[in-house]
Amino acid sequence: MNIVFAGTPEFAVPALRTLLDSDHAIKAIYTQPDRPAGRGCKLRASPVKEVALAAGLKVYQPENLKGSEAQQELAALQPDLMVVVAYGLILPAAVLRIPLRGCVNVHASLLPRWRGAAPIQRAIIAGDTETGVTLMQMEVGLDSGPILAAAKCPIHSADTAGLLHDRLAQLGAELLGHHLDVILAGRLKPEPQDASRATYAAKLDKREAALDWTLPATVLQRRINAFNPWPVAQTLFEGQALRIWRARTIDYGNRTASPGCVIAYGKDGIDVACGKGTLRLLELQLPGGRRMAAGDFANARSLDGRCFATDNAGS
Repeated sequence: MNIVFAGTPEFAVPALRTLLDSDHAIKAIYTQPDRPAGRGCKLRASPVKEVALAAGLKVYQPENLKGSEAQQELAALQPDLMVVVAYGLILPAAVLRIPLRGCVNVHASLLPRWRGAAPIQRAIIAGDTETGVTLMQMEVGLDSGPILAAAKCPIHSADTAGLLHDRLAQLGAELLGHHLDVILAGRLKPEPQDASRATYAAKLDKREAALDWTLPATVLQRRINAFNPWPVAQTLFEGQALRIWRARTIDYGNRTASPGCVIAYGKDGIDVACGKGTLRLLELQLPGGRRMAAGDFANARSLDGRCFATDNAGS
């Protein structure tokens, strides 16, 4: 059958490769227009576009799908199904009606929990111990369509958003591949979501990356994990924004210090007092520098009596 795929970032690539390995015809790829990237701000193709061109597929990059011309172009492809994975553009109702079997979406959460733009990061920040991927029949509402299938995935305490992203991308591709033929045959019954259980995964804001040391160590560790690889958690050290890539909580018993102050440091890392508990910094980065082990950072300077700022970082 004829399939049209819509996706943009790296998260969508495993699902696209699954479709390329199927017996169905991939009629075209939709992805967002090339965007400026890097220090030179040169236009860069999306990861999906790069894979599509390498496979010899036709690529469409409209600014949106609201106009009649873009919709007629899609209709001319006569798709039986449109598969959407992290496309980043809203599909109007007219577009959702074009494919014979409608449009299905691979979403990186167990819907209805974490509808929206940043489900992976929000799940980590909230302290969820489990997430997953959902295969959903799309409708006009934000990630509110009925569920076709889902697969679960644990969240470990050391999971960064990057690590969890990669596992969920592969899990989503496997879920799509397993159910693709049944969807195309119209034999998979969608189940409505329970809207009363819905939560919203708001888009990340760089200002959220500023670490507030008055918060508990467990909360700060989750934030550091969630903001790796973007926007990366930050604190203020000697007037500079210090990036914190990795950290973990440790037990210091009843030993206390003011939030943000260094309790101890050595080859294993830098131990910082928090509003509750202690956080051991494991990997850091100074502006313009490389990522380094926190032990190496501490070895190059004295941190006795030093404190990290609790405000203005990351601004």
